[in-house]
Amino acid sequence: MRDVPTDAPAPDWSRVQLHVVTGKGGTGKSTVAAALALALASTGKNVLLCEVEGRQGIARMFDVDPLPYEERQIAKGLPAGAGTPTASGAPRGAAGTVYALHIDAESALLDYLAMYYRLGRAGRALDRFGVIEFATTIAPGVRDVLLTGKVFEAAKPGRRGKGARQYDAVVLDAPPTGRITQFLNVSDELAGLAKVGPVKAQADTMMTLFRSERTAVHFVTVLEEMPVQETADGIADLRRTQLPVGGVVVNLTRPDELDGDDLAEVTAGASEASGIAADLAAAGVDGTEEERAALAEHLLSEGRDHAERKALEDAQRRLVAQYDVPTYELPRLAGGVDLGGLYELAAHLRRQGMA
Repeated sequence: MRDVPTDAPAPDWSRVQLHVVTGKGGTGKSTVAAALALALASTGKNVLLCEVEGRQGIARMFDVDPLPYEERQIAKGLPAGAGTPTASGAPRGAAGTVYALHIDAESALLDYLAMYYRLGRAGRALDRFGVIEFATTIAPGVRDVLLTGKVFEAAKPGRRGKGARQYDAVVLDAPPTGRITQFLNVSDELAGLAKVGPVKAQADTMMTLFRSERTAVHFVTVLEEMPVQETADGIADLRRTQLPVGGVVVNLTRPDELDGDDLAEVTAGASEASGIAADLAAAGVDGTEEERAALAEHLLSEGRDHAERKALEDAQRRLVAQYDVPTYELPRLAGGVDLGGLYELAAHLRRQGMA
């Protein structure tokens, strides 16, 4: 792994503290959230990476033990170019740190009861009686307030409490695109449940952050029709509810296997297997004439499939360009995504100006 180049462009989201990452299932949103956290840490920032879906995905990606309900250091960013200090006081030339937090609604409710009602031991007693499970299941709006409330507490300046840590950025691995507006628009979701009281007040306070320029909701998609359409719908929903749209990360892109001229020739059907077989012979490829002919037919078929897939992907890429938001592309990693792969993807995001 190499250091992030010091000539990386200025970040597009320098004023954003809360990065919410969403996407249709299967697009790799959790991977992108993790890579974004590492990219931000590579600028010298201390970053909190949060998950709320209960799958312990962060622990698996970073190859650490399952995360408890507390903030844990899990990785360091790559060294970046020198600059001004961050909010935590670290020079930008130094690598920042990625911390992680696995948030579940039950633990968040116990926190809430202890914080606002001083029900520490009594709150745990309610848990034993199943009251907490009832409260977080019967009212999904309340559950989302609890989950987003913990993220809000981590992102707000001047945190208080024992061991409270100030973060330069918070990255939230959020629910999928189809639920993201409902998840973040907690004030409206609670309208029919709580007209007044501390839960309603907390929801209203959180909305001041979620609707501000300190928040950006980033979408992850792949170049396929359904994810691209769902991304368009998600962006429209956010704009309708005045929630801040961030960028779009096009994930799992494939390299161009053919140059422009060869691609045009294959697309037009001008390539012939006999010509490819002759090229194979001229290149000294071993085998009989029949074997080279069979290989040529296979290569031509692969080329046609590639050209067809490329045309479909280019059509979807043009639709993504119409969203009028910054877009970034991440490659499909041949060996899959491990910790080294996350650093590689983080470097891609830095080079494109996402962090």
